[in-house]
Amino acid sequence: MNVGIIVFASMVIAPIVWGIMIYNLLVSLKNNTDKAWSNIDVLLKQRNSELPKLIDTCKQHMKYEQETLEKVINARNLVESAMKSKNMQDLSVAESQLEVGLNGLFAVAENYPELKASDAFLRLQTRISTLEDSIADRREFYNDTATTNNTRVEQFPDNIISNAFSFKKYDMLEFQVEEMTDVNIGNAFQN
Repeated sequence: MNVGIIVFASMVIAPIVWGIMIYNLLVSLKNNTDKAWSNIDVLLKQRNSELPKLIDTCKQHMKYEQETLEKVINARNLVESAMKSKNMQDLSVAESQLEVGLNGLFAVAENYPELKASDAFLRLQTRISTLEDSIADRREFYNDTATTNNTRVEQFPDNIISNAFSFKKYDMLEFQVEEMTDVNIGNAFQN
């Protein structure tokens, strides 16, 4: 066989094989990031479906804490809205507000012995706390997969394929400043 044909064929075939490998890798990264988001979405929906039950249970015992309950309800609605739009910045802010609201609700619940003794409240509190832990774990995994995707989409020579086929970068689920500061639980007890 002619050496020129082999060299020419390898010069044509090698870039095609390289392009296919890069494309397949980028598809895999995109799908993994989408899957990581879907896992968060499921947990957020589960947690958000438990919150009305918690509010109803608290309303039965906490007659004078309407403002605390409304903060949780409003934050829950913001989370749902951000989930539907898949806006990671809005979701981070809404999650931050919900966390503050739930911390306040659980702190205020300490003033209501009959509520703290309620089986329904204890089950819901445990369920929501467990879901919060799972959401935090999934958020970390999502950020890891999104970072890997974003790195490959921007890296040369992968960016040639990513630009040609419109692969996108993913926004991070970042913690808000309020989430990184200590919560002043004493404020929840002041009227």
